[in-house]
Amino acid sequence: PVFAGMNGSAIENFSCVIYNVSLMNCTWQAGKDAPGDTQYFLYWQNSRYDDARECELYIKDENGRNTGCRFQNVKIDTGKAYFLVNGSSKDSRIQFYDEYIQLHKIEILTPPLNVTVNCTRDPEACIITWQPPLTSHVKSGHCFQYEISIQNK
Repeated sequence: PVFAGMNGSAIENFSCVIYNVSLMNCTWQAGKDAPGDTQYFLYWQNSRYDDARECELYIKDENGRNTGCRFQNVKIDTGKAYFLVNGSSKDSRIQFYDEYIQLHKIEILTPPLNVTVNCTRDPEACIITWQPPLTSHVKSGHCFQYEISIQNK
């Protein structure tokens, strides 16, 4: 179609990660064949019931080109979030890139909270306790799996 844009002008290597419960970073690279003046803009929709919103805090490269976005107060919804990155250039039409992402799959969980270790000599035993990590969307602690690494010194 006429509006497809120049091949190789869409962004590449798009990825997002959620950390510290409600912060999200998305990053990308400029298309390898994009003109030098190409600027990119990210829009996203957390669920189909939300309005699409543009990134409020872009991450820029040394040339002032948008190569990422920082989000605050992100709530993880059960559905898929929709991301769209389009571009503009004086020289040519720029292809857009879009992707649906399930936000819970890109969350980096905080460590478990309040880890305590109580050991006794007689009998020699240790009890380790902790609370689940902080997260905005998990209502039950039953779905977490933990791994304990014990090193004798």
